[in-house]
Amino acid sequence: MNKTITPSIDSINRQWYLVDAENQTLGRLASEVASILRGKNKPEFTPHLDTGDFVVIVNAEKVQVSGRKATQKLYRRHSGRPGGMKVETFNSLQERIPERIVEKAIKGMLPHNALGRQLFRKLKVYKGSEHPHAAQNPQNLSINSKGIVK
Repeated sequence: MNKTITPSIDSINRQWYLVDAENQTLGRLASEVASILRGKNKPEFTPHLDTGDFVVIVNAEKVQVSGRKATQKLYRRHSGRPGGMKVETFNSLQERIPERIVEKAIKGMLPHNALGRQLFRKLKVYKGSEHPHAAQNPQNLSINSKGIVK
């Protein structure tokens, strides 16, 4: 009989990856990045542990959506007060805060519990091509329609 091995927190090796979101489809990019954040690309993946890597996404303002989603997709937020619902389209949010679009898409693909909140902290999204994580030497990661190409 084989025993299931749970990796210790010290034995988890975390990498830093750099993803360029230019001309990427939002949903495909988000699903691949969520998989890396969870650690599903590693042989020591454990569903209840944070075995994933750090991901830095640049050029968030150049992410694309298919069809008429640019004008029809709505983003809602609520202040908690009566009548405090704010609704915004993809285009207007992309002009104002393009990082939020990518963050919201990836956050929705992570677990909705304390583990998901911990995984989300390892995601860094930036508007332009500059980022402050050069000291971590992130590896370039290109994502195409077939999946991840290192």
